[in-house]
Amino acid sequence: MSDGRVTEADLQAYVDGRLEGERRAVVEEWLAARPDEAERVAAYRRLSGEVRAAYQSLLAEPPPDYLARLASRRPALRRIAIAAAWVALGIALGVVATLELKATRSDASFLASEEARMAHGAAIAHAVYSPEVRHPVEVGAADEEHLVAWLSKRLGAPVRAPKLDSVGMSLVGGRLLPGDSGPVAQFMYQTPNGRRLTLYLRQERAQNKETAFRYAREHNVGVFYWIDRDRGYAIASGDLSRAELLKVADLVYKQLDQ
Repeated sequence: MSDGRVTEADLQAYVDGRLEGERRAVVEEWLAARPDEAERVAAYRRLSGEVRAAYQSLLAEPPPDYLARLASRRPALRRIAIAAAWVALGIALGVVATLELKATRSDASFLASEEARMAHGAAIAHAVYSPEVRHPVEVGAADEEHLVAWLSKRLGAPVRAPKLDSVGMSLVGGRLLPGDSGPVAQFMYQTPNGRRLTLYLRQERAQNKETAFRYAREHNVGVFYWIDRDRGYAIASGDLSRAELLKVADLVYKQLDQ
């Protein structure tokens, strides 16, 4: 991803608008020569804009009266009040929820369970393949019947590609991936304007196990994941909001649980 001239930190700073002058020009020249990376950065910018738009009204609200009074007494307390306000904002946004897994946590924490490992694998697979322009999948949607039969054979159980037309997403195709305990299927979908989502599914070793929807986030990829009897599912996207991902996860669950 980097070649010594441009690092991932440079790209993140560029997305956040923190690069100026010569360094910004270097990054822009680097991106101009790498369409796939440019598309990935554009996706990050879209996601960043969605997050800002979603919470702009909350950030614009004045602090509670008791914090304002506290801050007006003396400068030392102002810093405490500001810190308290940010804690309150964090709780309001749900960023301290235990299911909100950050990539800055240690690998041991993130990989604490099989379900979390599945979410981790889904996030990585999405980050690797979703930016691809020419080869995002092994088998395209035009050969859906062959794709489903092939993946079903390799996973050793019937596999279906859910229909997501009701949420504005069409099947791009799919591929076979290696997993912790065997083969994994990945289906890719996208909207007419190119926003992408992947469905990652695998056979579970333990039978009759069910879990509720859980949410994880690694870098800029959000993942909703769950286990239904002997099948594990993970919906991943760097383009869709958490609410949009949840809507898709619910739709997939209803279709594949039949």
